[in-house]
Amino acid sequence: MFGRKVFGLVALATGVVSAPTKRQAPSGVPDYVLKYAPVVYLHGSDPYMPSDINTHISHTTPRVNFNTVAAPNPLDLNSINQLGGDVYLTSNDDITTQPEWLKGVRPDGNGKTEGTTAAVIVNDKGNGDVDAFYMFFYTYNWGGEVLGLSSLNFGNHVGDWEHIMIRFKDGQPQAVWYSQHANGQAFKYSVTEKHSDNLRPIAYSANGSHANYAIGGTHDHTIPNFNLPGGVLEDHTAKDIFWDPLQSSLFYKYDAGANSFTAYDGTSPINWLSFTGRWGDQEYPESDKRQFKIFGQAKYSGGPTGPADKQLNRNNVCPDNGNDCILRGILLPRSAELDAQVFAEDVVQR
Repeated sequence: MFGRKVFGLVALATGVVSAPTKRQAPSGVPDYVLKYAPVVYLHGSDPYMPSDINTHISHTTPRVNFNTVAAPNPLDLNSINQLGGDVYLTSNDDITTQPEWLKGVRPDGNGKTEGTTAAVIVNDKGNGDVDAFYMFFYTYNWGGEVLGLSSLNFGNHVGDWEHIMIRFKDGQPQAVWYSQHANGQAFKYSVTEKHSDNLRPIAYSANGSHANYAIGGTHDHTIPNFNLPGGVLEDHTAKDIFWDPLQSSLFYKYDAGANSFTAYDGTSPINWLSFTGRWGDQEYPESDKRQFKIFGQAKYSGGPTGPADKQLNRNNVCPDNGNDCILRGILLPRSAELDAQVFAEDVVQR
């Protein structure tokens, strides 16, 4: 692998760094799922990098209503599905002390993270229609500051699953979905910014929140049920740290009819995909000195559900959340002013 020390010495001597080598994908994974896999740029100021899933599990205790419950030993990707859907994987540490494991794994110079920080899930619907989901895991989500005030910080939580979905037709990419908070954005593949190979779409991961955006810069987003004007809560993205999730992924195919998963290599753990509980702490009560609430919004919210809960068999490119699915034909930032507008190049999927 290029990440080895010998490669580093050659690169230093020659001044030339070759393109990163992908993790060897198992046989059976469609070539186009790898060829067009997205790359991610992480914000240089983000202390919370992509995280190894097993490391995350090892620093948590299953709890229901803040009470410890019986769990398999060892608790890992092979056994976590034995836990109930009401379980929260609760941090063993007080997260306000910022233990190191919250901070994940910084990619190396070739964009590779150690451990398993991502998963690729392929849903072949037949007739040449394939949706490929690229799932990214972070141990901690920092919600951001309202109006730039550190005293108004909402939506922090342990555990953070984000994803990009690429829709293919006969092996050709048609559209790309970028997950962002309560909603997201969809773009025609043809208009997305591409990596240096001019094939792989680029995603910009927001500082702390890890929402995925198709373009860099500042993006505003609203807080659900929090009646403030647009622009008071912003995500910041930049082309700082290169991450190639494909190098640290597990690969699965999804059977929508049976609602089941199969590992392409026949050996990767599958059971964790059936865990229906939460990947972080339960929302702290207001009696907890760490908690703060205003207008129903909590400083520390509950952890998220996992990949199986991301509408893997959706009809439109966007998940069904009650909003119109606008497939953008031009690159636009996320903003309250633009979200509902439909431009001539766009297609509205209903």
